[in-house]
Amino acid sequence: MLTKELLKKYKDQFNANPANLASAHAIAENGINKSSIDLEVKRQHTFSFSEETKHGEITNQKRSGRCWMFSALNTARVHTMSEMNVENFEFSQNYPLFWDKLEKSNYFLTSIIETVEEPQDSRLIWHLLQAPIEDGGQWEMFAGLLHKYGAVPKSIMPETFHSSNTISEMNNILTDKLREFASVLRKMYQNGATTEELEAKRDEQLYFVYQYLVKTLGPVPEKFDYAYRDKDDNFHKIEGITPQEFFQQYGGIDVEHMVSLINAPTADKPYHKTYTVQYLGSAAEERPVKYLNVEIDEIKQAAIRAIKDGKPVWFGCDVTKLTERDSGIMDMNIFAYKDTLGETFEMTKAERLDYSVSMLTHAMVLSGVDLDENGQPLTWKVENSWGDKVGHKGFYSMSDEWFDEYTYQITVPEKYVTEEELKEYGQEPIQLKPWDPMGALAWNK
Repeated sequence: MLTKELLKKYKDQFNANPANLASAHAIAENGINKSSIDLEVKRQHTFSFSEETKHGEITNQKRSGRCWMFSALNTARVHTMSEMNVENFEFSQNYPLFWDKLEKSNYFLTSIIETVEEPQDSRLIWHLLQAPIEDGGQWEMFAGLLHKYGAVPKSIMPETFHSSNTISEMNNILTDKLREFASVLRKMYQNGATTEELEAKRDEQLYFVYQYLVKTLGPVPEKFDYAYRDKDDNFHKIEGITPQEFFQQYGGIDVEHMVSLINAPTADKPYHKTYTVQYLGSAAEERPVKYLNVEIDEIKQAAIRAIKDGKPVWFGCDVTKLTERDSGIMDMNIFAYKDTLGETFEMTKAERLDYSVSMLTHAMVLSGVDLDENGQPLTWKVENSWGDKVGHKGFYSMSDEWFDEYTYQITVPEKYVTEEELKEYGQEPIQLKPWDPMGALAWNK
């Protein structure tokens, strides 16, 4: 109980340490993290890496949670730039956003139909209603969109106000409407509607979503022409190509032969088993989320093999933890909390997952690594999608220890994993609950 005596004890204990008063002044004026930056740790990040891949100009997802799309397309464009012999290239991120919103709406309403017998206050219904069409996603969800719809250059379907500002009215209005549609479907079931009638109603409801997306994001191209000049000033024009054909020819990602590795060292997820997550997806008919849980060193070695071969790597992490955004440093010791707050944070990676302290929140690209004389990683070069005004001109330097603690997933072509890992990846996946931390979506803006 918080008695007067206990509160006085706290006050006296605080005032007895002069460092508390100094920290209080600095924190009140500058904030906790700015006041806690360890300059010596900052100096250790030189942004020099022994192995680097090609990359394009830094992209900017602005006020949207499309990091998983940006990072996936940023890995793909390295091949596109080589194929076209151009200095820079950027895919449209608005194009897959359109299809993701429409597919997620269908996925949500279909899930509502599948769960109509669940009581209204069940945890599953509560979970489904929380975020029917949030911006975030995982690699396999984007792979399904690429496989079904392909991709287009940014100039073919450029950004709109709402593609760059999804987190405000666009998502709010669509979310409210989808919850209303869910209410209609569940009431129809209670009044005796058949599954066929519910599905027909769902298809009718999806027209609202389609026309809403055309109005906010623009119409999607079915065929297009694309002209460009290469590095040698030669003019090229691609005519009458579909988005699917364009990605197959220039995209450089074989979505059928990619492997997702995760590191989730919790007791409920044994290593060398595959996992999927119930009620998590975008395009319903595409392959579900699937990943192989392995030790963190196996993830690092797969990433290093890809980077050495010139292939940037999509990865998911918790960027909200121990990241100094302005200077672009991800380091376990970047903030000297012991000095300013009196304590550090002592939980293990498994405990952070189990107690909702950390999860996958953001997707970026591993575009380099600095290896020591024994081939062991020291720091990692990270390409972000927050524009070039943050970090080191848009790039981040990640310590290897930070990689251990806050990196959760990478996706690489299957040739960069071991034969044993590829064999294990073929297992039938264990199904995780929809609210499992490994079902968290990369969305951080």
